[in-house]
Amino acid sequence: MEHVNAVGAPPPGGTYSHGVVAHGFLYTCGMGPADPVTGKIVEGGVGEQTRQTLRNLQKVLDAKGATFSQVVKVTTHLQEVLRDFKEYDAAYSEFFTAPYPVRTTVGSDLNGILVEIDFVVAL
Repeated sequence: MEHVNAVGAPPPGGTYSHGVVAHGFLYTCGMGPADPVTGKIVEGGVGEQTRQTLRNLQKVLDAKGATFSQVVKVTTHLQEVLRDFKEYDAAYSEFFTAPYPVRTTVGSDLNGILVEIDFVVAL
């Protein structure tokens, strides 16, 4: 197993790594919409928070030389699924192209943010 801590991503907010490589896959932590420079949650709605979250996850991909096309599974937590799904999906589509990874989107209590995302990536 290899632990990954990505340069340019917000530092973990607890006792975990940005990612772990095991058996040819990169498993990322759940990442949120924190600005990696200021540490503050980006302003705006779920669309901007989704874009920042995916830019943060891009840094984890970069650490392993991976791209969004290698993502095989996405898990997304939305604070307000019914209200925000359409805007979230539009922002998400700016980062992924067909064929898309599989995805699970669920509602969660996210403590001050609108979105949290994690990936499973084939290396």
